[in-house]
Amino acid sequence: MEKRSILHMIDPMPHNSPFDVNMAVDAGFDVIVPYNNVKLDSVYGLTQDAIFSRGPSGVKRTGIFIGGRNLGLAMDMLDSCKKAMVPPFEVSVFADPSGAFTTAAALVACVEKQLQQKHSTELKGCNAIVFGGTGSVGIATGVIASLAGAEVWLVDHLSIDTALDIATEYNKRFGCTLKGTYASSEADKARLISKSDVIFCTAKAGIQVIGASVLDEATHLKVAGDVNAVPPLGIEGIKRSDMGAPLIHAINAPGAVGIGALAVGNVKYQLQHALLKLMLATEQPVYLDFRDAFSKARGIAS
Repeated sequence: MEKRSILHMIDPMPHNSPFDVNMAVDAGFDVIVPYNNVKLDSVYGLTQDAIFSRGPSGVKRTGIFIGGRNLGLAMDMLDSCKKAMVPPFEVSVFADPSGAFTTAAALVACVEKQLQQKHSTELKGCNAIVFGGTGSVGIATGVIASLAGAEVWLVDHLSIDTALDIATEYNKRFGCTLKGTYASSEADKARLISKSDVIFCTAKAGIQVIGASVLDEATHLKVAGDVNAVPPLGIEGIKRSDMGAPLIHAINAPGAVGIGALAVGNVKYQLQHALLKLMLATEQPVYLDFRDAFSKARGIAS
């Protein structure tokens, strides 16, 4: 009789994400075991407890999911899991803190698709700005886009020091070339948008970051993507389901198109489902992070 599948969900926060639990069940895991308030120094021991109790055949039906909110900590936890493995006692591990890796991968893949389809270009060489760039989804978006060749600016709404510190931290960690800036006024936003080919809007839900008057200043804009599905939406004129619809308020950037939150969310849902399913299907253990998410999202978006 085949052993039941188990997903151990490790999270440094007080609560595991119900969204991730639902996704894991829908992907086919039989048993979901949440662990919260987990410290980094506990991950090695938890991993070895998980791998030695089921035998070589059982580990293929066992996985570890890493949540939380801090991208760097999630990657450190993933690394700790890898170091704890003792072949053939190895299980697959998937890091997706706050859903940031899969959401960002979906957003960048959707933008890349529209750049190719509507403008016959790619991310490489584009000037991209990330509003909400110091949050988890914004950072992941910036890292992915930068590694794909874009010149990326992470925008904080209050502090340039925060943006610069985060850019420096993640450039060192992943070898990307993020830059940091801030936009505390409409004039600041207009200044940034006037030079941008791509806008990623990953700010807090329910806050309009970019209004019609700011979009008037866009002269190079090609694609804008917004992950906010809660009214008011992050970019005025983009509808939730838009996937390459004309950006009506970017009157000085003919051909500019928008991507809405539900269009991005559809790719994100398929992506997370596919990566969770992969953990059950693979014969060899996989260690999944934003790079794997983006590779898979490109296929889904296209």
